[in-house]
Amino acid sequence: MTDALQIAIIDDHPLFREGVAYTLGSQPGIEIVGEGESAADAIRIAGERLPDVMLLDVSMPGGGLNAVRQIASAYPVVKLVMLTVSEEEEDVTAALRAGARAYVLKGVAARELVRILRAVAAGEVYVTPSLAATVLLELTGGSSRRQQANPLDELTERERQIIELVAGGDSNKEIAAQLHLSEKTVKHHMTNILQKLQVRNRVEAALLARSGG
Repeated sequence: MTDALQIAIIDDHPLFREGVAYTLGSQPGIEIVGEGESAADAIRIAGERLPDVMLLDVSMPGGGLNAVRQIASAYPVVKLVMLTVSEEEEDVTAALRAGARAYVLKGVAARELVRILRAVAAGEVYVTPSLAATVLLELTGGSSRRQQANPLDELTERERQIIELVAGGDSNKEIAAQLHLSEKTVKHHMTNILQKLQVRNRVEAALLARSGG
C-alpha cells in the first residue's frame, strides 16, 4: 500500500477552503495535513508539515505569489498548485516563474482536481487549457515564432510518436505501455525532446506540438 498523498490548502475564504478540504479528504489515498488563510500560514505549514502538494490562491493576505517564491526556494520538495479565480495572463506566468507546478481555475470539477493533484505529485506540470496557449507564448518569449526552422523537424520518429502522445495527455507510464518501452526509456526520450524544442516541461512541449511548432 502506498502512502497517502499529503495536501495542504491555503485560502482566505473559509467556506471554500473547508469545502475543498472535505472533498479532497474524502478521496481514498489523500490526507489533508494543513489549512491556512495567508502567505505566512503557507510558509509555516510548508516548513512544519512538508506536504506533497500545497494549494494556494493568488489573492490572499501576504500574497499567494510571495508565498510561492519563498516556499519554492526554501522547501522545493513541496509541489505548489495555484487554485484561483484569476484568469490574468500575468498571474499565470508569474506563478509558474515563481515555482508553481500547476495553475487551476476554481471552477474545476472535483474529480479533475484530484487527477491534477495526483499528476503534479508525480512530477507533471498543469495549466488550465483555456489559459495555456497564451501562457506558452509569454514564457517562451515567442522564440518558436522567431526561429526559421520548425523545431519539431529535429525530432526523431520515436520522439515524434512520444510527443504526439504527450499532446494527447498521456503520462510516461501510459506512453511506455503503448509503445512497448520502459518508463525509464520514455523519460530519457522526454529529456531529449525538451532540449530539442527548447522548452522547460512537457506542458510547453505538448502545446508546441499541438500548434505544429
